[in-house]
Amino acid sequence: MKKLSTSPGAPLPLGNTITPEGVNFALFSRHVHQVSIVFFPPGEAKKCAEIRLDPAINRTGDIWHILIHKFDRSLRYGYRLTGPYDPEGEGHYFSRDNILLDPYALALTGGSHWGESYKRPGRFGVESRYLRRCCVIDDDFDWEGDRPLNTSLKDSVFYELHVRGFTRHETSGVKNPGAYDGVVEKIPYLKKLGITAVELMPVAEFNENENICVDPETGENLKNLWGYSTLGFFAPKASYAVNGANGNQVREFKEMVKALHKAGIEVILDVVFNHTAEGRSNGPVFSFRGLDNTIYYLLDPETKEYLNFTGCGNTMNCNHPIVRHLILDCLRYWVINMHVDGFRFDLASILGRSQTGEILSNPPMVEKIAEDPVLAHTKIIAEAWDAAGVYQVGSFSTSIRWAEWNGRFRDDVRAFMCGHEDTTAHLATRIAGSSDLYQPSQRRPTNSINFLTSHDGFTLSDLVSYNEKHNERNGEESRDGSDHNISWNTGVEGETDDPEINTLRARRMRTFAVILFLSQGVPMFVAGEEFGRTQHGNNNTWCQDNPIGWVDWSLARKNSDLLRFFQLLIALRKKHPVFRREEFFSEAEQSSDPGIRWQSTATGEQDWSPQCKTLAFFMDGSVVSQKRDDDFFVMLNAHKGPKQFGIPNPPQERQWKRIIDTAAAAPYDIIPENKAAFAQERDINVASMAAVVLISKPLDT
Repeated sequence: MKKLSTSPGAPLPLGNTITPEGVNFALFSRHVHQVSIVFFPPGEAKKCAEIRLDPAINRTGDIWHILIHKFDRSLRYGYRLTGPYDPEGEGHYFSRDNILLDPYALALTGGSHWGESYKRPGRFGVESRYLRRCCVIDDDFDWEGDRPLNTSLKDSVFYELHVRGFTRHETSGVKNPGAYDGVVEKIPYLKKLGITAVELMPVAEFNENENICVDPETGENLKNLWGYSTLGFFAPKASYAVNGANGNQVREFKEMVKALHKAGIEVILDVVFNHTAEGRSNGPVFSFRGLDNTIYYLLDPETKEYLNFTGCGNTMNCNHPIVRHLILDCLRYWVINMHVDGFRFDLASILGRSQTGEILSNPPMVEKIAEDPVLAHTKIIAEAWDAAGVYQVGSFSTSIRWAEWNGRFRDDVRAFMCGHEDTTAHLATRIAGSSDLYQPSQRRPTNSINFLTSHDGFTLSDLVSYNEKHNERNGEESRDGSDHNISWNTGVEGETDDPEINTLRARRMRTFAVILFLSQGVPMFVAGEEFGRTQHGNNNTWCQDNPIGWVDWSLARKNSDLLRFFQLLIALRKKHPVFRREEFFSEAEQSSDPGIRWQSTATGEQDWSPQCKTLAFFMDGSVVSQKRDDDFFVMLNAHKGPKQFGIPNPPQERQWKRIIDTAAAAPYDIIPENKAAFAQERDINVASMAAVVLISKPLDT
């Protein structure tokens, strides 16, 4: 090709930027001796040009930059860096042999076909060095006036899903299974279900072929399905696009976001800034390690080994100023250019570690995210722990901006629903919004993201069907995955034809759902839970790119009664502000009526003893909004036998209606308010592991 016309360019912004004069390229590297930018024609591994940057002209501080005039935007690019290679001394990994990815690349070439290898043969036939390259992307998408939905947290219902796994199963019925467009095709279903936001498991580029394990049952190589192993933080996954070549994945991701927004559904991204796909010291060198290893990663000061607080081999140096800038630039890009509505931060406690690995009392990274003006109206959610034993649920940050996955809610509800002792008082605290965790820092119930299950662990169906994990097909002899499941198999391990056990399992799932959706805080559940999706006891399906890890949509028909239960329960929550408070009970009501009243089986009498396995509560609908809401009385029984509950008198000129009984057969397990009959009983029998919900209605309705 003809010689490229260049000028010095500008150090900011980092990455590639289209300008009227051409395309500007800017890259940070402090300890490098020499930087070259290498160009490749589309679809070819052989370079067509390489420009060596002159540090006297193309370097400002620690940033290397160049402007290429009349640049052919179809060209791909990467960087070649020359400098010290001394992993065990100074900790550097510079090597001219590597063509490195730009950390700010908005799209990567290759990877457009799921599972296809993008490596080239090395010496002795061994595959080595990724052929993924960086693209230059035009930002000319027509958003048609799309704006953020800004759904309040109190009104939110989160639905965690995996873009590929959501529609990859043959039963999904979509034209483009496993794609962004597959999510779009399921929007009518999502609207009918009633959720307000999808929380997408990682969509940033990753290498699904990095897993070296083999399925012992089939002999097939396993994949990294989940994607918690980032290659490029700014680049959407190409193989989730129908046409993931030439940067089309960016356009298809935007089309998905725009369509979801038109349906009133927000998009939350699960982001993984705690580590990258470069792994341990013997892992691949594709970007950060080769660009400036000692800046981007936490290293042991003596051995220069990677500090591993993530369980994945390396830990990002999140509180180094350079990495802080990278993370904030990335978050802003996804909000400004891709129109996403918020983020869930994987292993977020890493964001609070210092450059030597200690937990900081006021981490700059955590504070910067909370205070960034561009992110001011986005949702920011922390998984407030890491893989090294730090557990910060309730103490991750004092900022009201940070919500948290409430692992205490999950564990306390599970323990109660397993019939464990000394759980009733803990359950009441969770139902009331977890004031013990969030009130001391002046936060609110909406800082608690309540969940019973997530991608990581048992599904809801498996939670009532298995005592132990069954991860043999992960190829690690079931050593992987958590052993702390707090589950009960309801009498038999795994699938059974016993009708009594299956009836009790279905009852327990419905009772779990009642607790989730009628508790203060923000509910989140996983795609497929609403119709009994199972992973057959596997509690770590990160590598199961097969029906185990996919949503089986035939269950939506088979278990349509459970799906109907979820739909009506979500609608009940969304209709009644009594379940969506923004203040804790103790601080909102100054009268003698606290807004919630607790009891056990006897009317008005509490029992917080360790032996008690029953809990009931009255929710006062007169104190939550200017317009009076209905009152509710909820009864929960975790005993192995039925219990009789005394019913409090309804408010004046009102009468109770029974709208939920999780022990009743459908459609009587949940009855629309306008179809429910007035209840005349003074006492109600609640079956084992069941929930019964009453609603107060004026006598003339």
